[in-house]
Amino acid sequence: MWRRTYLLLLAIRVYFALSPSYLHPDENFQGPEVFAGRIFSYPTHLPWEFTSDHPIRSVFPLWPTYELPMSLLKWFSLETGTGNPHPQLVYYALRGGMFLLSFVLEDWAVYELVPSPRHRRATVVLVASSYVTWTYQTHTFSNSLETLLVAWGLVLIRRIVENKQRSSFFSYAVLSFIAVAGVFNRITFPAFLLIPGLQLLPHFRHKPASLAAFVGCGLLFTSTAILTDTAFYRPTASLVDIVRAPIITPLNNLLYNSDISNLAAHGLHPHHQHLIANLIQLLGPAYIVMILSLFSWPVVPSWMRNARAVSAVSATVLLSAFPHQEPRFLIPCVPLLLSCVRVQRSRLFLGAWILFNAAMGFLMGVYHQGGVVPAQLAMRSIVATHSPTPQPAAVFWWKTYSPPRWLLGPDPDPAAAITTFDLMGLPGPDLIQQLDQAVPACTLPSPVFLVAPSSATFLDQYAPTASPADLELHQRWSFRQHLNLDDLDFGDDGVLPTLKRVVGRRGLAVWAVQRVCH
Repeated sequence: MWRRTYLLLLAIRVYFALSPSYLHPDENFQGPEVFAGRIFSYPTHLPWEFTSDHPIRSVFPLWPTYELPMSLLKWFSLETGTGNPHPQLVYYALRGGMFLLSFVLEDWAVYELVPSPRHRRATVVLVASSYVTWTYQTHTFSNSLETLLVAWGLVLIRRIVENKQRSSFFSYAVLSFIAVAGVFNRITFPAFLLIPGLQLLPHFRHKPASLAAFVGCGLLFTSTAILTDTAFYRPTASLVDIVRAPIITPLNNLLYNSDISNLAAHGLHPHHQHLIANLIQLLGPAYIVMILSLFSWPVVPSWMRNARAVSAVSATVLLSAFPHQEPRFLIPCVPLLLSCVRVQRSRLFLGAWILFNAAMGFLMGVYHQGGVVPAQLAMRSIVATHSPTPQPAAVFWWKTYSPPRWLLGPDPDPAAAITTFDLMGLPGPDLIQQLDQAVPACTLPSPVFLVAPSSATFLDQYAPTASPADLELHQRWSFRQHLNLDDLDFGDDGVLPTLKRVVGRRGLAVWAVQRVCH
């Protein structure tokens, strides 16, 4: 039964890995967007984390995750004489790579971390049935990579501690690489291994050679990471310049996030946000079961008596000290905490678990900003179909996540360049003002396009069948599987009208903006 269930869940994971939902801009702008321009000459827009005087994102862990697969795709395309691959192929190749990392490394680590052979299969199936595994872990997040590094860091610590005779040099080298890659990937990484890592102190005290091997490899990998980052951000710098003024991205990141004024720009949350909201959003019924167990005997429930729970709980407490708290920051906690849950033969829990993950899976894995990627992939075709002759086009995106520029692919014709304007949540009248300035007078067809959710009722007044206006919106493309959760204005419109509008009129549309000639 467990094997058949796991294979079914594996097929579900493949489905969500290939579904173009868009969970957060970071999954594109802190990964593929960074390298697509360098490797394929795609149009890109690097975020401030990579362009500031003190960059806070390292490319050391991104190189094997994104740059290497992209480079292999380019090499294969050149060898076959097909030129640069289409952005759609690159996009799904990266998503497929994240699926393979999750399938192989996450499931393997969970299997090793559960000591009881009787509980291993059930635990692996439970983790594989989580919507977080289907969605976040198959997207190109630094948090998804952090989950794998945390899990394997715990595996290596367990292997070293339990090997009373002699641990191989390879184990210390891999653990040191995980530690360095984890820190350079996200500065939150040490919070997950700080307490479990204390188990190594007695081991290192009795075996100082092991400590020397761990520290020596750590210094080597740290130096490599610093050199890689400095060479990336200062490509013309000499080796002497790199040594004199290295770029240490984790340090820059720590200094940036230590300033509460910087965090305020990204949104401040109460310190209990992780504990009372984010974990239940990620774990659902499983978190409720864990909380209820705290009020029963014994005082410390059985699920908390292992390194996995200690890692997850201590990290959650430490990360709660920072006022900027998003659910994805706790993604590494999900497999760790689920591996502590003993699956009971409870129909109530099983039914609640299935309903929760099915609902969240389709919401986050299919519908959440689900039209942005398909729209961007189809944009050149939309523009070319609209205009009989090649001409530059301006595309305004409104009330969506930032569109990944790299998905446009290279300009096939310099005369048909596409310029992207990301207006985010700009007020409606300001949007119309910008469109009015961009649309030429009485030109047919107009080279200006608007991408916006179908639920944006403000745009209804500019439909061709509405009352006369200076501008008209002519729909050229639509994608039904799109929900914009940021458009839920319960306070202004009420619950039922808002749901009717956002869910009933779900979808993303591309309109050609034309001026009305009287």
